[in-house]
Amino acid sequence: MYLPPQFAHPDPAVARDLMRQHPFAQLVSTDDEGFPFVTPLPIHVPADGPVGEGMVLLGHVARPNPHAAHLRARPQALLVFQGPQAYMTPRVYPDLARVPTWNYLMVQARVEARFVEAFDDKDRLLKHLIHDHDPAYAAQWRGLPEDFQTGLMKGIHALEFRVLELRCKVKLNQHRRESHAEMLRLYEQGGAQEQALAGWMRRLGLV
Repeated sequence: MYLPPQFAHPDPAVARDLMRQHPFAQLVSTDDEGFPFVTPLPIHVPADGPVGEGMVLLGHVARPNPHAAHLRARPQALLVFQGPQAYMTPRVYPDLARVPTWNYLMVQARVEARFVEAFDDKDRLLKHLIHDHDPAYAAQWRGLPEDFQTGLMKGIHALEFRVLELRCKVKLNQHRRESHAEMLRLYEQGGAQEQALAGWMRRLGLV
């Protein structure tokens, strides 16, 4: 990822919050011919514990997905978390000789994948994801017949992703302070993506 110094955010807690708010990531590695292979999947990002190197993320892919074989052969991969993003008009500047751009937040985690094979470990992994997205379903999951649960477990490859490197890009026109007040005003009047960027501008002290 191209990461100019002015857009590199050094606080791993910001990266974790962004990942937790946008947990549907792109898993990227290479196939047997060296071509990128991408699988979108929800990721469990722990709310506490280590942040950055050593952090363990959880996810799974369907058993027929060839990505599992690629990861067994080459365990290192990237998880890419896309945060809010929106167009920025040059009308935010007080002068005219400016150009449009796009603002966005993104986290890129270089990871090493490990397969989770034991039933209890797979069950624990799935319960983390259920708790993240549908805690009301947890009782129903626990009440399913064991043979039914076992059959479902056989249909997935459960994965732990140990973070080797975490890079957080926050592109909010930090180096152009003369644009911030008007950019915030327009973003706060926009849709969900723009309003989310406005919230991050306030959180990071840009306004």
